[in-house]
Amino acid sequence: MTLRVVIADDEDLIRAGLRIILDAEPDLSVVGEAADGAAVIPVVRRERPDVVLMDVRMPALDGIRATELLLTLDEPPKVLVVTTFENDDHVYDALRAGASGFLLKRTRPDDLAQAVRLVAAGESLLFPAAIRTLAGRRPQGTARVPGIDRLTGREGDVLRLMTRGLSNQEIAAELVVSQETVKTHVGNVLAKLGARDRTQAVIAAYESGFVSPTA
Repeated sequence: MTLRVVIADDEDLIRAGLRIILDAEPDLSVVGEAADGAAVIPVVRRERPDVVLMDVRMPALDGIRATELLLTLDEPPKVLVVTTFENDDHVYDALRAGASGFLLKRTRPDDLAQAVRLVAAGESLLFPAAIRTLAGRRPQGTARVPGIDRLTGREGDVLRLMTRGLSNQEIAAELVVSQETVKTHVGNVLAKLGARDRTQAVIAAYESGFVSPTA
């Protein structure tokens, strides 16, 4: 199956470079581009991509607000933020807004392609250490996450392993259970937390104080 990708970045050279890299992959296809966050909405409505590569800083409408708007669509794509600096607070704000991950503009071509695949699959967390660092710069234990106190002990174990960036296969090996069992637990965690994906669940874990990013 070919994954459909839209690129949103205000720099023509960046968009062109990303397109060349992704279109060279047999399972990836760039189906649209946008030079601003506002322009990406109609492109996504028309092309219905699986993943949007979103620049976090754009002049008229930034990637944070554009991500929020994309997630109001009936079938929203996964959003992968592309940034210059991994310690940019705007990146964390984009993740809180609903982005599924981020990568750096200096990322190697092979890693870029793999990041798109991972975000589309939703079974791993990109740059878990960087997300933990960004979360550690924010107040902890202050956010109220209604469903977090309803997690079972095993679901809590799975969430803690998710914050470490472990895939379903790795979590299964760690807990000595089947991957199907892990998928069920992950699904329960997301449902109870009202999280769209693993990234949102991990942020909820940090901000609620369920997991400490400094531990």
